[in-house]
Amino acid sequence: MVGASGWRARAFGLYLPLAGFVVFALFPFYWMLITSLKPNQELYNPQIMPLVVHHPTLKHYADLLTQTQFLRWTYNTMAVAVVSTAASLVLGVMAAYPLARMRFPGAAVLAVGIATTYLVPQTLLFIPMAEIVDRLGLGDTLGSVMLTYPTFLVPFCAWLLMGYFKSVPRELEEAARIDGASRWQAMVRVVLPISTPGLLSAGIFAFTLSQNEFLYALIFLTKTSVRTVPVGAIAELIRGDVFYWGQLMAAALLGCVPVAFIYSFFVEHYVGGLTSGSVKT
Repeated sequence: MVGASGWRARAFGLYLPLAGFVVFALFPFYWMLITSLKPNQELYNPQIMPLVVHHPTLKHYADLLTQTQFLRWTYNTMAVAVVSTAASLVLGVMAAYPLARMRFPGAAVLAVGIATTYLVPQTLLFIPMAEIVDRLGLGDTLGSVMLTYPTFLVPFCAWLLMGYFKSVPRELEEAARIDGASRWQAMVRVVLPISTPGLLSAGIFAFTLSQNEFLYALIFLTKTSVRTVPVGAIAELIRGDVFYWGQLMAAALLGCVPVAFIYSFFVEHYVGGLTSGSVKT
């Protein structure tokens, strides 16, 4: 009786809420999937049950790949995300390490300033950003977003890495300095390898933000050939008041694949870097 009551309590207290959360979290992806597989006759028929696909088809995926430049948009998105993430991680490390490990006048104010910069809305920055991009002659090029994305990625990466660098025992770095290593060598060979979970967390977050970013890409990328997936799908698959829902959902679902692939490999390090931020010695 105790075992049965305990199982019921666990089922109602843990598994049932967890199942409800899973359904709530995965329902948008299920909706995207069934919408992308429905033929137009089912998609626009209000009398058909919307949660079931009666005659699945891959026509929307075929049209997306053949009638639009989706593959080109995907390449542009990956190129921008990789370059922006790499630049943001390098600059974030360069900003976070001295603030976390060195003492100098104004360090606390500078740290607060970096965190505050991340909170500035993009809608307040795109006008001066547009002026800078125009003066540099980077309009309608991937370089325009590769230049502007780090403006909001670097502050977050630096803020996250500062907390992680502070958790690394100073004794490890001091031991390397005693053995003759310079501060740069101690950072590269001691601190950064230990901080791998934090670097992965910052990198995954930066990659996700740069892949999904919409405002700067919409403003700076107007040619079809240089657009990213979020902007290309909206611009090409919404024409006036006509929404090509099947292709839109197919593009949205395929656009989730790279991020889902990355999360599946690094989810443990990602969660550990965001939650623990500690080093066991």
